[in-house]
Parts: sequence; structure tokens; C-alpha cells
Amino acid sequence: MATTVIQGIRRRIQRSETVGPVALAMTVGFFAGAGAIVLRWLIRGVQWLFFDQGSRLTGGFEIGSFGGIHLLLAPAIGMVIVSWMVRRWAPEAMGHGVPEVQYAVRRKGGKIRPRVAGVKALASAISIGSGGSVGREGPIVQIGSSLGSTVGQTVGLGPEQTRILVAAGAAGAISATFNAPIAGVMFAMEVILGNFAARSFGLVVISSVTATALTRGVLGKEPAFHLMEQFALVSEWEYVLYLVLGVFIGLVALLYVKSVYWFEDAFDDWKRSPTLKALIGGLAVGALGLFGSPHIFGVGHEGVDLALRGELAIGLMLVLVILKMLATSITLGAGGSGGVFAPALFIGAMAGGAFGRGAHMVLPAVTAPAGAYALVGMAALFAAAAHAPITSIIILFEMTDDYLIILPLMFSVVVAHLIASRLNPDSIYSIKLRRRGGLAKPVREMGILDMLLVTDAMTTEFPTVRQDVPLEEMVQAARTQGTRSWPVVDEEDSLVGIVTVTDIERAIVDRDTEGRTVEEVMTRALVTAKPGDALRRAFRLFGQRDVHQIPVVDSDDPGELVGVLRRTEILWAYKELSDEHQRLLDRTGGAVTEAPDTAVQIELQIRKEQTGICNKRIREIRLPPDVLIVLLRRGDRALVPRGDSRLELGDVLVFLTTQTREPELRDWISAL
Repeated sequence: MATTVIQGIRRRIQRSETVGPVALAMTVGFFAGAGAIVLRWLIRGVQWLFFDQGSRLTGGFEIGSFGGIHLLLAPAIGMVIVSWMVRRWAPEAMGHGVPEVQYAVRRKGGKIRPRVAGVKALASAISIGSGGSVGREGPIVQIGSSLGSTVGQTVGLGPEQTRILVAAGAAGAISATFNAPIAGVMFAMEVILGNFAARSFGLVVISSVTATALTRGVLGKEPAFHLMEQFALVSEWEYVLYLVLGVFIGLVALLYVKSVYWFEDAFDDWKRSPTLKALIGGLAVGALGLFGSPHIFGVGHEGVDLALRGELAIGLMLVLVILKMLATSITLGAGGSGGVFAPALFIGAMAGGAFGRGAHMVLPAVTAPAGAYALVGMAALFAAAAHAPITSIIILFEMTDDYLIILPLMFSVVVAHLIASRLNPDSIYSIKLRRRGGLAKPVREMGILDMLLVTDAMTTEFPTVRQDVPLEEMVQAARTQGTRSWPVVDEEDSLVGIVTVTDIERAIVDRDTEGRTVEEVMTRALVTAKPGDALRRAFRLFGQRDVHQIPVVDSDDPGELVGVLRRTEILWAYKELSDEHQRLLDRTGGAVTEAPDTAVQIELQIRKEQTGICNKRIREIRLPPDVLIVLLRRGDRALVPRGDSRLELGDVLVFLTTQTREPELRDWISAL
């Protein structure tokens, strides 16, 4: 009886176009606001444990005149705990948080595992509270989005509706974290969804307002930063200075983005255990805070307040720009969990404050105090790093309640964004998203090479060779095997290089094979692919490097060899998919008869109660007239719909029909 009632409620919510979506948006907003409150409490508790009590546990032992040894040890201990935690329970909780949400929206139909919220909250609280140089906005975005996704999945919503609830969770999270409801909406639309559709906008606003109302009731209405004075434009000549500031901040933002990913790649390429990486990274962050400045620890809002009040010297602010950049990059690269938004605000405040103090020293009569430039620098740097100028303008206005500085703020933000986007088309979020394949073209724009993945064409049966094999033995193997290249592995079967027939022939011509091993002639500059890469990327690699096969490595461990991809297999896979598409079209007899510009594409995620299609083969489905199944998505995979393909729970079918037949198809879906 209870099950029947629950199913009835779920069906009403799914079919409702007003009350149901509004109720869900309010629910997500409430959860996101509660998550933000809990995260703040957790961070304060961890800070008390690591710093207040840490000083007592170490007996107040100090290193010279710099500070207690607990400042050195706290980040290391925290990062080791976080590294173990996320690897054990939720690997997607490691890192920024925002790219993972973007990936879920673009490639997973908004699906995020429910456990991510809990793991991310605890991991981020430990990272930030123990001194890791990261922010809380990325974690709370992932937490809020995870809660929104969980609500959507629980109710049984389709991918599109679930995506909207994910964005609503992100909006509520940003609103609650910074007491900035409008900025939360803009962040969700500009960064998470990437569009401003009217239906999405309304539900995102409801979630943002609900989250803000909750947090203001619990934490108060104060803005995130308190200004000692209202900043304003002193002279029209200052626009020239704000123009220069925008260019300067754009370059600093570019350096910040490059630094974050350089350290992430360096730690990924370092063949050591994750625990050792976390330990060394944490000690490095602790050393930067102990011997440099403790302002780099955690979120860094106290340092920002000092910059806004103009209480820091030029030299110190410039040093803090570099220290914060390094500390944040190392924290994330070594396995910490936290956001890049708060560090961007800190770096922007210091860079802008240093610029403003210098300008005020030279032109005191026509310039505002240094705090004004620090404020503008904060917004400009995040806009340049995240490629989100609208969010940056609004969030700084809401976080400071200072409207008088809005025109210079807008000017510098746009200039910084233009400079950064011109020099680097990727944002600090989209780089990670692109690497995971989250920026792939929508289905309606995909070619065959975009639909097929490396895993569709690679082979898992292939010969390898150990790096310590004598070269003379390798020469004999090359003469008997019909292979032109071999992946080279070490004693732990980790990929270390590749040896080709050309490498062997070169050694033979030089008469330099005696006493040598494969390791001495192999190529170490590897070109590799991952199972989830589209074949289009692999096809480009073959063209650029003129190789016959490419090693395929595990997505999470670049040293683990899982297959090889050969030129001939790419061509075979391409032909198979092309032929299957043609057979599919031939069987339908040109079912879609309307002009191409009237074609309509509709997606359907299969649910358990849809017994008419769930666990059925495609050939058993009786479709309405003029309807064609053009694609089957299963998880991250895009599959060609074959007649004997059995549809599973959670699969997404992509239908193609005409505008005339669209109502009939939608009625058919509703009746399933």
C-alpha cells in the first residue's frame, strides 16, 4: 500500500508543470542551504582541532621566530586523511568540485552519486580546516548539486529535469555560502548549465531564494566582506588605471590557471603512492604558511579583509599572490579537496591591492584608496580565471554591498576576461572538463568518430616487452612477430615506453646491439589514449605522430596499460558504425519524411515502471509512425541501436521524428 502511494506521488510530481517542480526546487534549496551551514560548522570544528588544540598538543614548540610546528604538520595530516578518504569512498570528491558537476550535467544526465555529498563535505572540511589553501564554494557546489541530483533520481525525473535540479542545488549552495542569491542564480546558469533558459531560470531562482532565507535565518544577514568605507570613482582619469588593472589581472589569472594544472599534472606524473604525495604536498603547504605567511591557510578571508582595508604593504601583497598561487596549486595537485573560487578572490585582492597602493602613491589626488582596487581585482581575477564575468560582477556587489564602485568593477572585469579568454580559451573549470570528455559535441552535432570511443576499437590482447630484455633477443622477436611496435613495461607491469621496429633497425645499422637492453633504445615520449576518449581524438594522434598503434591507459592510472589501439581497428570500427547506420535507415524506409529543418529530437531515460520497453529488445518495440531511434546512451557510452540490443534500466534513447508527429511520440512515451 505504501509503495503504491509513493509511486502515485512520484507520477504526480513527474507530470506536474507547476506545483511539483516548485516543490522540488524549494526542497533542493533547503538541502543546499543546510549543507552550507553544516560545512561551515565542520570547517570551524576542524580548525579548532588542528590549530587551537594542535598548538597545545605540540607543547607550543616553535621553529625560530616563525611559529608553532603545528602550522607545518596540520596541512600534511589533513591531506593524508583526505587522500585516503576520497580514494576509498568517492574519488569524484577530490579536487575542485565544479568540473565534476559540469561533467555530470553534460555527460551523465545530471546523475551524481548520493554519497558524494557526505564525502565531499567531510573531505573539504578537513582540507580547509587543516590549512589546505582551497575554498569552500567548490565543495558546497558539489554538495548542493549532489543533493539536487539525489532528489531528482529519487522522484524518478528524466535527464533534463534532473540537470535543472543539479543547477538549482549549485545556485542554492553559492547563495548560502556567500549570502548572494542573485550571484548564485547567475553562477548556476552561466557556469553549470551554460544557458539562460526560462524554465531553468525560474526553478534555479526558487532554490537560491530558499537557501538564502535558511542561511540568513541561521547565520545572519551580514555580507561576506565588511568594508570600512564605500569605494567610489574619484576621477574619470581612473578609468585608464582600471583598464591597466584589467590587463594586469587578466595575466595574473592566466598564471593562476596554468599553475593549478601544472602542479596537478606534475603530481599525476609522479610515480609515488597517493599517501606520499599528500604528505609531501601538505608539508609544502605548511612550510609556505609557516615561513611565508599564515594568511595562505584555508579560505583566506581574513587576508582579503586586510587588503580591502588597505592595511598591507605592496611587497607583502605581491608575495602573497605568489604564495597563495603555489599553496592552492599544491593542495589540489597533491590530492586535497576544495574550491578555486576563494583562492581566486584572495589572489585578485592582493594583486589589485598592490596595484592600487602603487597608483595611489603616484597619483593620490585622482585615485581611490588601495582597497577599491583590491575589490575590483577580486572580481576581475575570478572572471578571467572562470570565464564568468556576469557572475563575478554580481557576486562582488552582493558580497560587499558596495554599488558605487560598480562601473570600474564592470570595466576591469570585462577587460580581464577578454585578455584571459584571448590567451587561453579554456577556463579553470573547462580544462578539467575537457580532459574528461565533458565538452564533447551534443548528439545532434556528433559525427561517427565522436560516437565511437577508444574502448570500442581497442584490443586487450597484445604483446608487451620488459624493459630489461636484451636487445639481441628483441631483434629475434621482431623477425618472427608481425608487429611493428611493442609497449614496454617495467617489473611491476607499468607502462614506461614503446619500442618500434625503427628503433631496433637503427641499433642494428649502428651495430650497437650487444649488451644493450630494450630500455636503452625505446621511446619514452609516449602518446597514449584513454578508454573514454572519442575516436576522433585518437585519429588526430595517429595523423600527428605517424604511429601504427597507441597504448591505451587507465583513466585514473596513466601507468596501467589496458589495451592498444591500432590504425586498422579505427578504420574497421568506423566502417562498422557507418554500415549499421545505413542498415538502420534502410530498414525504416526513410521513415522521417519531413524536411530536415522540421526534425525534432527527443530523449527518454528508461525507468523501471516502463515495462513496455525496459528489458525489451529494440526489434520488439512498436514505435509510432515516422519515429526513428538514432542513438542509445548507456552511462558514458554512445551505442548504435541494433535490433537485438536489449534496453536496460537507466539507458537513454534518442528519438528522431517530425514536428507533426512529435505530439504522438510524446503521448506514446507518457503511456509507457
